[in-house]
Amino acid sequence: MTEFFNLILANPGFIIILAGFLCALIPISEVRKFLVGAAPIAAAYLIYTAFQDADAARKVVTAGGQDFIINRIDKLSMLWGYVFCLAGVLNAIYGLHEKCKITDSSALIYMGAAVAGVFAGDFLTLFIFWEMAAISSVMLVWKGGENSFPAGVRYLAIHVLSGVLLLGGAIIYAGENSFVMGEAGKYGFMSLQDPGALLLFIAMGIKCGFPLLHNWIQDAYPKASVTGTVILSAFTTKLALYALARCFAGEDILIYIGAVMTCFPVFFAVIENDLRRVLSYSLNNQLGFMVCGIGLADMSGKYGELAMNGVAAHLAADVIFKGLLFMSMGAVLFRTGTAKASDLGGLFRSMPYTTIFCLIGAGSIAAFPFLSAFVTKTMILVAALDTAIYEGGWGLWTVYGMLLFASAGVMEHSGIKVPYFTFFAHDSGKRVKEAPWNMLVAMGLASALCIFFAWPWGGFQFLYSLLPFDTDYNPYTGNHVVTQLQLLFAAMLAFALLKKWGAYPDERRAEILDFDWTYRRLGKGIVKWIDAMWTRLSAIVTVLRCNLLERSGKRLYQMFSPAGTFSAAAPSGMAAVLTGSLLVVVLFVIYLA
Repeated sequence: MTEFFNLILANPGFIIILAGFLCALIPISEVRKFLVGAAPIAAAYLIYTAFQDADAARKVVTAGGQDFIINRIDKLSMLWGYVFCLAGVLNAIYGLHEKCKITDSSALIYMGAAVAGVFAGDFLTLFIFWEMAAISSVMLVWKGGENSFPAGVRYLAIHVLSGVLLLGGAIIYAGENSFVMGEAGKYGFMSLQDPGALLLFIAMGIKCGFPLLHNWIQDAYPKASVTGTVILSAFTTKLALYALARCFAGEDILIYIGAVMTCFPVFFAVIENDLRRVLSYSLNNQLGFMVCGIGLADMSGKYGELAMNGVAAHLAADVIFKGLLFMSMGAVLFRTGTAKASDLGGLFRSMPYTTIFCLIGAGSIAAFPFLSAFVTKTMILVAALDTAIYEGGWGLWTVYGMLLFASAGVMEHSGIKVPYFTFFAHDSGKRVKEAPWNMLVAMGLASALCIFFAWPWGGFQFLYSLLPFDTDYNPYTGNHVVTQLQLLFAAMLAFALLKKWGAYPDERRAEILDFDWTYRRLGKGIVKWIDAMWTRLSAIVTVLRCNLLERSGKRLYQMFSPAGTFSAAAPSGMAAVLTGSLLVVVLFVIYLA
């Protein structure tokens, strides 16, 4: 029993996973809710104590002759762990009104797997929690209602594929190296020239939402339950982001992949009607900034540390403000039954507190001064600008321009569109109750964190103290404040003019597909065509088989029936002739032998 408890305490995520399995057995809702809130707090305490104790910062378990590094803590994994635990507490408060055993259990196992994966020191251990997170999180998608099952199946298939690629890549990589994920405090130790590393890169790219691999986010997240979408937004993509930062920091191709990720969601979000899908595209947009930052984080370069600090800081801010935006849309969905822009409007009259919290989240993601992204995303932008200045090249300047465009774009779709069409715009006539008290508390705490992380007098310095590298960077310079305000007000002016002139794109009420058209429409059509061709081929084969059997039966009947050929009378001399012929053959064979 002592060994069991020592194992549970070896990795902060294990205690959350254990609480998740206990929730599946506990029928009393109040006890489950206590575990949902207490488990991440206990895990955060374990992270703190382990980081203070060098002996507890690394745990290795041997099984089947293989060493599993189940716990390895440095400043990067510590920050990720703290952020995941903080998101877990906010999610627990937000979901207090929901009395669903499956949601409580799955959410804890999912969060615990993400936390445990962050502290994994080898690829085999990471693979275990990589797949555990996928299997447990699909339950949150399936709890979304009737239309969520197909999306959940697609979600699970894509994540299982990611896990298979991760395991295959790890095995190939270990053939020449080892399963160990580098050293603590070291980043970017893998090269894409290695086939195993390339498979690992693709596996991480799937979960991180690389272009053409991203559609599972827009497909599954909006179809999950009210609380499920909030929970999903915090962990899967961020775990993949951590793995990328650990293994591929400084990989140049990530700069360009990240830049594309920031830009393409802008165009789809503008015409999307489902506001939770708008936020899902916005999730891709923000991931793009961090992926680009990982690519810029070449530790041998002048601005590598600034870029990695920007990634870690923006991760902390993004989990909170993106969770806040999903919370506000979840509260609207909970009260009105819809998150469609065309069916909402005028809700500020009946949901004033939710309106205020949504505006804070919108301002945070748009990087308004005194709100969180202002002090985090700017570190990535400065690293990109300085790298372009000192290393030159049209490619880097193009990337910086794309990041600026995406910054204005996120202001348009998440900073303006989401709150405008939900709470203002035309009056939908809906008069509903304010969100439940627990939702308001969770949104209020998230809003306070969005402000605190950017507070000039101690707030952002506290956040910066948790970053992987020491920094004296100050976001509150006149040049940065003025530049950012110019960018934001230009985006607001463009939105206002487009609305006034009637040129703003109308929301499409149908579900919009982008690259997932290839497998949800084209792929489905190909499968149907193959099925039709197989049915026709089977019918032809059946006819041919029946004809062959019928003809063969008739021929056999003609030969072996009582009236057939073999039953006809034959001369007695024929037998003598056959016997003699057989004797000649036997004698000939004996002679040859």
